[in-house]
Amino acid sequence: MLYIVGLGLGDEKDITVNGLEAVKKCERVYLEAYTSILGVPKERLEAIYGREVAVADREFVEQGIDGMLNEALEMDVAFLVVGDAFAATTHSDLVLRAKGLGCRVKHIYNASIMNAVAGCGLQLYRFGQAVSIVFFTPTWRPDSFYDRIRENATLGLHTLLLLDIRVKEPSVEALCRGKKEYEPPRFMTCATCARQLLEVEDARGEKVYGPGSLCVAVARMGQDDESIKSCTLKEMCNIDMGGPLHSMVLVGETHPLEDDMMAMHRASETDFLPEDQVLSQYLEG
Repeated sequence: MLYIVGLGLGDEKDITVNGLEAVKKCERVYLEAYTSILGVPKERLEAIYGREVAVADREFVEQGIDGMLNEALEMDVAFLVVGDAFAATTHSDLVLRAKGLGCRVKHIYNASIMNAVAGCGLQLYRFGQAVSIVFFTPTWRPDSFYDRIRENATLGLHTLLLLDIRVKEPSVEALCRGKKEYEPPRFMTCATCARQLLEVEDARGEKVYGPGSLCVAVARMGQDDESIKSCTLKEMCNIDMGGPLHSMVLVGETHPLEDDMMAMHRASETDFLPEDQVLSQYLEG
């Protein structure tokens, strides 16, 4: 049996009772560490689960997943996913491959940023399509998200922005030399996201949003030091939300209760960085 277990957003204690019971009876436990990160080291998971946890990084997911699926044909195997496996990031391909091999699969769901974002005070049924924002490079600046934001804005809906995570990404030089060398981990900040959004608006010029658009930043949702700050998009370019992971919402039409929540979360002057302390919005190369 392959158990696909959502871990929630906080720490080792956010796993559900059903999830914990499943993990404790598994002979192999893998932690997917490519599409998201947990706020605690894997050793804390091992302490509470009573099982050794193997990290399934990008290389494992791309090249070693068949070995895990073959194990699941013979024994109980747990594949742990930060948040929920079928929310912001889907692992449907894993399910299809497992079923194709004749492996039984059980899903154990949990909270993800897709529902935890409601903690900022915006009502979930007023959200439209979520979009992903990737790091720009000087020569690559994809803007397909702009069309989705426009569609949401036309309907007065909020847009959840899922910000880029780069973990164990091979460097261009390493790829050219055929070596296994990786860039340092990098996690997009809300400030970087805001700068990229405004750059695309300047280029497209359709006035889908602008410097005065209301937005809200959320960081480390579900953790003890979670942070929620609302401000204009221009102000967001200098927001300091601390460590990863960050997400952001472009706010659509609002209910009075949502207005009150946005006012409660209004960023203060001390929440903004001087211009010379804001990281570049571009990856090198």
